[in-house]
Amino acid sequence: MLRFLNELETAAGSGVSLYLSPRSPVGEIEEALSISPLPSDLVKLVTNSKTGTVVFRGEQHRCLVLPPFPVMQRPVSTGFDVGPLRSLLQREFTIALILVRLGSYGIGLFQGEELVSSKVGTGLIHSRHKKGGSSQGRFKRHREKQIELFFSRVCGHVRERLEPHLERLDYVIYGGERNTLLSFRKQCRFLHALEDRTLETLLNVRKPGQRALEAAIGEAWSSELIEWIEM
Repeated sequence: MLRFLNELETAAGSGVSLYLSPRSPVGEIEEALSISPLPSDLVKLVTNSKTGTVVFRGEQHRCLVLPPFPVMQRPVSTGFDVGPLRSLLQREFTIALILVRLGSYGIGLFQGEELVSSKVGTGLIHSRHKKGGSSQGRFKRHREKQIELFFSRVCGHVRERLEPHLERLDYVIYGGERNTLLSFRKQCRFLHALEDRTLETLLNVRKPGQRALEAAIGEAWSSELIEWIEM
């Protein structure tokens, strides 16, 4: 992405740039860039973006960037104003990754893309009971207790890893299975104080662990670039 921004900055011809905060109305793009209507597939990307949108439009380049971290809304500017996006991508954010699936977890604190500290582990949680009868009810309660204890233990590890760094922590990003994470975040009260720093991004992690942490930080830093053609 940084290479692309360098190329865009030196591109010939006139252009305009627009930085929009998360979930900005599509009409703002259409009005600012004199595009009406905006292609429907781009509309979906803009309205669903949880980190905002950056649009560059010129004679040879028409592209939309979905950055990994939130951008601030700025007035439309002439030329390809790549500076704010480049600055965002070059900042050494302090990021906490919390990866959870039933039975395994990974917690990582990163400075930029460098892993500073981590904690990974597993926990025993039995699979769902398929048989009926009273034994099913007992098994269900037992499994719920296993999940509760697992969440409690993971929450303790999260607090242990993150609490010493709260003053410099920029973002918290989750990965794993959505419903599991919702239940975990609800139970872990320590995380409630970090909601204002929590991104809505959900990393696709099948098996939390050390390797998953090291791979997930790359996904957390990834931007999405979409180019379109105007007929």
